[in-house]
Amino acid sequence: MILLGTIVNAGAIIAGALLGRLLTRIPDSIRHTVMQGIGLAVMILGIKMSLGSENFLLVIVSIVLGAIIGELMAIEKGLNHLGHWLERKVGGGKGSIATGFVTATLVYCIGAMAVLGAMDSGLRNNHDILFTKALLDGFSAIIFTSTLGIGVMFSAVPVFLYQGLLTLLATQIYNVVSQTMLDAMLTEVTAVGGLMIIAIGINILEIKNISVANMLPALLIAALGVPVSQWLSSFL
Repeated sequence: MILLGTIVNAGAIIAGALLGRLLTRIPDSIRHTVMQGIGLAVMILGIKMSLGSENFLLVIVSIVLGAIIGELMAIEKGLNHLGHWLERKVGGGKGSIATGFVTATLVYCIGAMAVLGAMDSGLRNNHDILFTKALLDGFSAIIFTSTLGIGVMFSAVPVFLYQGLLTLLATQIYNVVSQTMLDAMLTEVTAVGGLMIIAIGINILEIKNISVANMLPALLIAALGVPVSQWLSSFL
């Protein structure tokens, strides 16, 4: 079953969120300190990912163009509206579901494991990466839900759609690009995602509010930028 890894991943997030819902009586001081620890860990992960780039100029261009496109599309505003709609339907406190939904969606969708795992599921029907990601996401969903609320559970839906689409596209990707090109594209997409992960960490630590969702188009620009940059370099 080609979507097994994605289904397990989404299910782990839901299970972790439901378990985290039972831990809402954790003292605020503990929640605050735990979230600070998560924020620091997320930032270190992002730094590690971003340092893998072999063309940092492409990373910068991708972030700049992606941010412009994302701002014009108002992606973060749309995600927040969706979160507030969920609040009205579920009956959560003002801002609680939206914050958990947006934060968890970005953390779970932006990253090497989401992309590489979905690609591996589609190309080789191997779900090991997504099974590992499911374990990590499930545990983090417990912590996120205990601090950010039940909105974290609803992030399972965009995770399923995002990773499921990548998995299905991966089954046809070798008809379009070579293995060498694919590896180069994944390297730069991971680096761009790393910068966005750092921004998520900054948001969690409440250092500054960064509109990370509006940078999402940068991932696509980074992927497309690799063949374009290689084509241009052949003329120089």
